Order: sequence, then C-alpha cells, then structure tokens
Amino acid sequence: MQGAALELVGLTKRFGSTIAVDHISLKIAPGTYCCLLGPSGCGKTSTLRMIAGHEAVSSGDIILGASNISAMPPAKRGTAMMFQSYALFPHLSALDNVAFSLKMQGLAKAARHARAGDMLRLVAMQDYAARLPSQLSGGQQQRVALARALITEPQILLLDEPLSALDPFLRIKVRGELKRLQKELAISFVHVTHSQDEAMALADLIVVMNRGRIEQQGSPQEIFSRPATEFVARFIGGHNVIRTAAGLLALRTDRVRIGRLNGQAIPSGSLPATVRNLEYQGTHVEIGLSSEVASDLVVSIPEHTYFADPIGPGDRVAVSWTDGDAHRLSRGTTSNNE
Repeated sequence: MQGAALELVGLTKRFGSTIAVDHISLKIAPGTYCCLLGPSGCGKTSTLRMIAGHEAVSSGDIILGASNISAMPPAKRGTAMMFQSYALFPHLSALDNVAFSLKMQGLAKAARHARAGDMLRLVAMQDYAARLPSQLSGGQQQRVALARALITEPQILLLDEPLSALDPFLRIKVRGELKRLQKELAISFVHVTHSQDEAMALADLIVVMNRGRIEQQGSPQEIFSRPATEFVARFIGGHNVIRTAAGLLALRTDRVRIGRLNGQAIPSGSLPATVRNLEYQGTHVEIGLSSEVASDLVVSIPEHTYFADPIGPGDRVAVSWTDGDAHRLSRGTTSNNE
C-alpha cells in the first residue's frame, strides 16, 4: 500500500438551509493518524463521508495525492471506509466478506481467497476465516471489517466511530491494534470519534470540530496543553475556564495548587474558595470548588496527596497557580453557554 497526502480546500456541505460543514481547509500528511473529534452534529461524519464519496460536496475540493477526487465515485478514489456498523454480509464467511470487493472486480476465487487470507492474518483473524459474522464477537467482526477495507489497498483509510460498539476493555485493546496497523501500513487513517481519550491515544493529528468548523488542529499534546478556544478547553476536559479582567483563561486542573485555610489569612497571590464536592478517580481525586473567579473550579490532585490531609465539602481553601500555567483563550465558534 502507498499513502498519499490529503487536502481539503474550502470544503462545504449543505443539507437544504443547514450548513453541516462550513468551508473547512485541512492538510493531512501521508502516514498520519488523524482523528476528527467533536460532539454530535459538529460536521465530522459529514466530512468523512464527503472524503469517501458517500456525500456529495456542496462546494470546495478534496485533493488526494495529485488528484482532485471531489466528483469521483467512491470506488475510484483510492480511499476505503470502515463503517460504524461494520456492515458485514451475514451469509458470507469472514474470508468471503474480506474477498467480496475482489470478487466484484472479477478476480478468480483462488487469487481473491489468497489475498483475503493475507488480510485476515494481518488482523490476526486467520483462524476464524470460515466463520459467519454471527459466530464472531464484536471485536472479531471489527477486525474482519478492517481487513475488508484494507484489501482494496487504499491510499487512505476512513473510520467512522469504529470502536463505539465495543466494551471499554476491548476498546483499549483494539485501539492498540489500529495504531500498530497504521504504522505498519504507512498510510493515513482518518478516524471520526467523539471520545477525547480515543483521540488522545491514537492520533498524530487531532482536528477538533464544532458547528461545522475547525476550532483547532494539532498534536494531542498541543490540543490538551494549549487549547485555543473556550470550546476546545471545555470539550477536551481537564481544564478550568476562568474569566478575569484581562480576558478568558484556560488552566489545567492538575496545575492548580490548593491549601487548607483553617481560619488563617489568605496567602498572598492566592484566592479563597469553598469545596463543593469530591470525586475519587483512583489515581487522583478531583475537587470541585466555588470561588470568585469560577463557580465550577476543579482541582486534580494525586490520590496519596489528598489522603495525607483530606478535605471535604464546605471546607475553606486557598487556591493559586503560576502565570505560566494559564493561557489566553479566544471565544471560538460558540459561547460558553452553548
């Protein structure tokens, strides 16, 4: 397989008077694992379906390698799509499901079965080649669907919420398999998800979408450590959004310092706050606070630190952070109230 660069240029999708994707531009280098991340209705799936050719482009261009594929039929694009439902044929074995597109191309049975067998070995499903989809677990069906998509030797693989039907333990296991395959095949994967954890674990490039637009794109570390907008900071999680006289700031919950007051004066550079609630998360404890700067300030501290001197709802504390740990946000495409 050979990967190719993907570029979206002013890509727009309208459904009647509704704009689902609003003039977005994006470059994805060959061999990139890209996650389109955002809430339901943000335009990520419509974007993926336009790349695949399953939705017509209202305006703009899709460039794959040196070709403008915007008006090409799906089979001619050099893309392959793995659907959320897997869409396996229930009456065909795993081997014949994987080989189906080659059958449609007129390839002889022995040749297509040999290729399909190779693909099943790639996803560690060779021992299940004769089974029907109903005889496979969800994770096994997912791997068969992946092999079926890859047998066409695409330049780019498109994945629509591929892990959403799996239980949490299996989801983590399959995540690792997807990342391994992407590196081994050296083609780009474009993966739609609403899961922040999934995107952080898999992606080289995260594209956060909201209301049909791109709010921010960058590496997982860039997105998490320096969210560009209020929407990104709140959607990614792990951040406080604080309003000050100087503007809107983002502050990671693990960068906030907290100390018990016990009736003492507020230390210089600190703010008073009241503990609202606690959530034990295993490795850490999240402490919800009410303060003058934010009614929903959250502090995340290691488990051992919390239990060395536990506090509870109603306790008064002092909160502080360094200037370098807070950075300015723009409002982005939506306000805090939406």
